[in-house]
Amino acid sequence: MVYNFDVLTERRGTGSMKWDVPEGELPMWVADMDFETAPDIRSALMKRAAHGIFGYTTVPDAWREAIAGWWQRRHDFVMEKDWLVFTTGVVPAISSSVRRLTAVGENVLVLTPVYNIFFNSIRNNGRNIIENRLIYDGVNYRIDWEDLEKKLSDPQTTLMILSNPHNPTGMIWTREELGRIGALCAAQHVTVISDEIHCDLTLPGYSYIPFASISEECAQNSITCIAPTKTFNLAGLQTAAVMVPNEELRHRIERALNTDEVAEPNAFAIDAAIAAFTKGEEWLEALREYLAENRETARRFLKDEIPDVSLVPAHATYLLWLDCRKIIGDVSELCRCLRTQTGLYLSAGVVYGGNGSAFLRMNTACPRARLLDGLERLKRGIMAYEDYAAESC
Repeated sequence: MVYNFDVLTERRGTGSMKWDVPEGELPMWVADMDFETAPDIRSALMKRAAHGIFGYTTVPDAWREAIAGWWQRRHDFVMEKDWLVFTTGVVPAISSSVRRLTAVGENVLVLTPVYNIFFNSIRNNGRNIIENRLIYDGVNYRIDWEDLEKKLSDPQTTLMILSNPHNPTGMIWTREELGRIGALCAAQHVTVISDEIHCDLTLPGYSYIPFASISEECAQNSITCIAPTKTFNLAGLQTAAVMVPNEELRHRIERALNTDEVAEPNAFAIDAAIAAFTKGEEWLEALREYLAENRETARRFLKDEIPDVSLVPAHATYLLWLDCRKIIGDVSELCRCLRTQTGLYLSAGVVYGGNGSAFLRMNTACPRARLLDGLERLKRGIMAYEDYAAESC
């Protein structure tokens, strides 16, 4: 089947958080795709809707089988069906886990820059954010192992939240890196939450490595958060899962999710997930090709038209991590300028911690015409900002 990702579907007036912006603005910030989901998922949802009754919904074995089958086929990881627990979302699962597995005043470690909502899950629950800042050499990021080991060895550090693959940089962690993280955390009795929501959005020819697949040590000391929502653009359906091989840990997480009332599916969540994980592969392969072409289009445009902005190399996610250090040390004002001058709405990197204050995050999961519009706005906005900065001097 041929899938047309060039269709410019109108999203204004649909209650879209991303597109609830003034006319003329172009939102390319939140990680939400502008593509219609896979046809088989739409068919499953229409069939469910046609039934007409939307009462309390159970979680059938077919849901667990669909997830386990997907991970075995695509990621060469065999998970037991009993390891899976339904939850309404990855972020609710992370917040519940923080509350259940740590005490107020304890430390939760993250590798920064990182998905900013991790900070909310930690701070809002009265825990301390501990940053292990990734080392940036001007092209790539790497882990500061000495600093990581030091911070994990603090008795107050009891939990680590890992973004795998990494958001916002788009890095795919190697088996060696994940193994070393797992060994350090196990040695210091630090539990790992691995957020793997972006795992299927890798470039063609690349795949991610599930944290729990590295070793029995990693599997027994971790909670993995997974969902079809990023891959198939289903965030509004609130459908996700946690995968916990350790029976005692799984019991604690189940209790946490149920206590926080985030363990019951709505009437569409299960059918959508089953359709995605059993019938969505062909669509996903086409999507990955399109996203790869979008990334290459952006790379060429930046090189030719905006040489002062460089793209950090990445093999996962549809997010661009844009190095703006040649323009400004803190992009917050640049981000505001882009929006006011051109209507382009991006994420200022400062919210991701680490060295993020000199970066912008740009979502390229959109039709190519919209991407090119965004890149042209980025060019105009940066030119306007540089002219303004020169006049101010």
